[in-house]
Amino acid sequence: MSLLNRMFKKRSAGQQVAAVIDWDDIICSGYTKLSDCPEIISGVRTIADLVSSMTIHLMSNTDNGDIRIINELSRKIDINPCKNMTRKTWMDFIVMNLLLYGKGNSVVIPETKKGILENLKPIPASKVSFTGDSYEYRVKIDQKEYKPENILHFVYNSDENYPWKGKGITTSLKGVADNLKQAATTEKDFMSSKWKPSIIVKVDALTEEFASPEGRERLLDSYFKTNKAGQPWLIPADQFQVDQVKPLSLEDLAIDKSIELNKKTVASIIGVPAFVLGVGTYSNDEWNNFISSKIMPIAQIIQQELTKKLLISSKWYWKFNMASLYAYDIKTLSDVYSNLYVRGIVDGNEVRDKLSMSPREGLSELVVLENYIPLSMIGDQSKLKGDNKDE
Repeated sequence: MSLLNRMFKKRSAGQQVAAVIDWDDIICSGYTKLSDCPEIISGVRTIADLVSSMTIHLMSNTDNGDIRIINELSRKIDINPCKNMTRKTWMDFIVMNLLLYGKGNSVVIPETKKGILENLKPIPASKVSFTGDSYEYRVKIDQKEYKPENILHFVYNSDENYPWKGKGITTSLKGVADNLKQAATTEKDFMSSKWKPSIIVKVDALTEEFASPEGRERLLDSYFKTNKAGQPWLIPADQFQVDQVKPLSLEDLAIDKSIELNKKTVASIIGVPAFVLGVGTYSNDEWNNFISSKIMPIAQIIQQELTKKLLISSKWYWKFNMASLYAYDIKTLSDVYSNLYVRGIVDGNEVRDKLSMSPREGLSELVVLENYIPLSMIGDQSKLKGDNKDE
């Protein structure tokens, strides 16, 4: 037996703990792709699902604040940006390339016809390469070069030497991915190992039947095989000794603690809450912080590139609807917007929209105080005109 094949023994409460582990069989070697790690895919997929679930608004600066514009261009980006896929699938592909497959880079080619935007074609990361120095670069797609101003190039986690190029999260996660793969391999091999008997029977080695596998099988059939569960065994006292054994568990190997620690590390590097990867418990505050600190910066990357490359007007810009992702229950939303309603800040149909209700006629006017009168009629109250009949 090699030095890696060891017998672990431990005595506790009068019981034996024993297991034989063949470490040669469970050592995990070779290259580990990040996309093959379930924890990494789960974390990145959560981010991609959230970003792709938000609507994209075309906004315009005005003297009284920013307003939403609804036209053919806003519909193109928010509803049908790519002719061969839905908007969610399109955005999901962009984010997955940005964070994982493209190592911090995601490229989209705009296709126009007579000056009108026809299609936004996302490019697989395997077909994209970059050449250039610290300031200028070109993008090569299927052996054809493009200037950066003619494509959409989304960048995540800029490279220290090439600020126009992203490097993603791949380097930080490589060691953790190897650890998680090794832990999964160890757990699978351990759970399927034959060296985990619940009972060990000591047999006199001089017994003739013990000399061959067939003989040992006959001994088991003769003395230990029963017709009913729970039926006692009757064995010769001078030939057999039965010991109860507690097999070595994953807890003894600290596999579960190692997996939990690595999952927390993955969550921290990717930027998702640990409960997304099955560690810890859900928290509204932690979820809302995740939306603000992680989802919003990624949304900013995308909306700023769209604004820079697809809009001519200096007053227009693209904006994701971040409010749709925050974890607020319907009672909280109802209380907040009801208070805004009675103070004349929002109208009734705006409140209904936040509660996913259709608008109704007559609720588009602003009202104030407990009288619920239109804001334009607040000066027509009798008490403000001196029409008090009691005086």
